[in-house]
Amino acid sequence: RGRRGRPAVASRAVRGYDPSIVIVDFATHALVGLAPVVGFLAALRVLDSYQLVGLRLVAAVVAAGAAAALACYFVNGAILGVAGLDFATYSRTAGPAVEEVAKALIIVALIRTDRIGFLVDAAILGFAVGTGFAIVENVWYQRLVPDAGLGTWIVRGLGTALMHGGTTSIFAMSSLALIERDERAGLRAFVPGLLAAIALHAAYNHLTGHPRAATLATLGTLPPLMHFVFRRSEKAVGDWLGRGFDADVAMLESIGSGRFADTPAGRYLATLRSRFRGPVVADLLCYLRLTAELALRAKGILLMRENGFDVEIDEATRAKIDEMAYLEKSIGRTGLLAIRPLVHTSRRDLWQLRWISG
Repeated sequence: RGRRGRPAVASRAVRGYDPSIVIVDFATHALVGLAPVVGFLAALRVLDSYQLVGLRLVAAVVAAGAAAALACYFVNGAILGVAGLDFATYSRTAGPAVEEVAKALIIVALIRTDRIGFLVDAAILGFAVGTGFAIVENVWYQRLVPDAGLGTWIVRGLGTALMHGGTTSIFAMSSLALIERDERAGLRAFVPGLLAAIALHAAYNHLTGHPRAATLATLGTLPPLMHFVFRRSEKAVGDWLGRGFDADVAMLESIGSGRFADTPAGRYLATLRSRFRGPVVADLLCYLRLTAELALRAKGILLMRENGFDVEIDEATRAKIDEMAYLEKSIGRTGLLAIRPLVHTSRRDLWQLRWISG
């Protein structure tokens, strides 16, 4: 404040405040407020030795998180106008629920479309949603409170921003874990994680009067949790690769041996001749072979990346992906349903085909 009790910003405006200083302050505060969450997201992806999540997907999810923040701005404003609550009360009660639901919807869409295969995917993409949300929230906060001190932005960067990423990661990981336990759980699998995310968000907001405690709680919880998840997920990926290789190789060997007709899968395929024309049955066999080949290719790429080799999808593999897409149209939905018992259709098997297809 100035000598007569007026805000310092007013006295600076009278003196002719240097615009360059405003720009430097804005850039500094933005860097302090956003660098921790963006850096943490980058570190998560680097630590993923299998590189399961592509940069384009991460960028798209960050953008979706930013869109969720913009939507929450209007929803929160509308609810505040109707409920008649003061902002502090709202931020500790209804606010966390609105924001966590908005972020959770993105994760639900990713899981339901087989974009998330393992806990490490869930951790990275969940944090990416929170990163996009935090970017918009911090930029907007800077516009509302341009004179906030550096200490405020340290708290918002190391506390609030990381909290947004952490709660959504916890929601994504817990939901995926419940789906892995029971793939028939449906939307029920998302409820416990959502309640946990809302509770953690609300608890953080209750500590706004103690910013250091809130920031230390976030920093003391999130890194150890992510370390545990990454170790567990890498073991799960390794176990799945071992089991999947055996099943895919066995399928290809039976198809290429000339004795496929004598196998249970071959006998099942033979029963479909009475329901489908001959060319369609041939397409079904080709589709079965391509599915196994692409599954093996996906697992091979993962193993190469885990051992430090930067492997890209080659043209031959892309040609097989295009051929499989053509066969899916040729076979039709009825044919795909008929062959489903022969094709690996677990959530992770569907994920690997989606993953290698880009």
